[in-house]
Amino acid sequence: MSLLGRAERLAEELLFPAALAVDGAERVPAGHLDRLAAEGWYGLAGPVEAGGLDAYATEGARVAEVLAGGCLATTFVWMQHHGAVSAVAGSTTPGLREAWLGPLCRGERRAGTALAGLLPGPPRLRATPVDGGYRLDGDAPWVTGWGMVDTLHVAARTPDDTVVWALVDAVAGPTLAVEPLRMVAVQASATVHARFAGHVVPAERVTQTLPFAEWPARDAAALRTNGSLALGVAGRCCRLIGPSRLDGELDACRAALDAGPPRALPPARAAAAELAVRAANTLVVAYGSRSVLRDQHPQRLAREALFLLVFGSRPAIRDALLTRLRATP
Repeated sequence: MSLLGRAERLAEELLFPAALAVDGAERVPAGHLDRLAAEGWYGLAGPVEAGGLDAYATEGARVAEVLAGGCLATTFVWMQHHGAVSAVAGSTTPGLREAWLGPLCRGERRAGTALAGLLPGPPRLRATPVDGGYRLDGDAPWVTGWGMVDTLHVAARTPDDTVVWALVDAVAGPTLAVEPLRMVAVQASATVHARFAGHVVPAERVTQTLPFAEWPARDAAALRTNGSLALGVAGRCCRLIGPSRLDGELDACRAALDAGPPRALPPARAAAAELAVRAANTLVVAYGSRSVLRDQHPQRLAREALFLLVFGSRPAIRDALLTRLRATP
């Protein structure tokens, strides 16, 4: 069976039937993530020789879309993992690839991300060189999967504006504290606000360093992936609505995300997010008054579409999305 076929089977047999229950839970069921690991999906971005699937491009984005259409909360937690896989696969830190890549690809180690060091302006999360590594101080406002991941792939900035990426144990303690966030959707993702105070990470855990000035270009080239979440929500709405012109719009949004150069990705991402909202609104109207009941999918998908209007956004995406929304009759 193809990767896409395997993803569709998982979405329809496990994820979608449980999506409403997961929506009301405090965390994604361990069985969901264990199933993803058992089927090799934690290695989606990893090289084949390390047990990965080497599919985190167009095919991988389609897999993420299908899984998101099954259960957004589960997919949201799982997607945080792949940045660490790619970083470890490409790291030149001695011994890091050998020690970490296989367990990450097999899902024996599961990673989240803390990206505060990449935000524009003064760094919220700072990395100060110390003997044998770096000391982390500051906060990361959005860290997903707490209690379901054992590792955080953390980005922090040094005094000379270098970004330091490092693998940090996801364990609360005197130097790492977390505060749970209450969100309108994907609450089961266990997203927290993390605070670091003198947290030391050894140099052998550093996956890479790069000048902060180089980050925007790299980020622009990687905007495709998060668009899969909006396409997944829109696609599920389309299936529940039945055949409509939204189906053609979904295909067009996917094609724009797949084919566009980096400069075209912000408007393509905006189009996908806007489509998810329209598809969810259409589903709510089609289902009528039962749409507002908590045991029905339309209200869940509408909240998830709202969440995806701002998740993974950048100024260019936000501007393009506001332009689209303000132009809608």
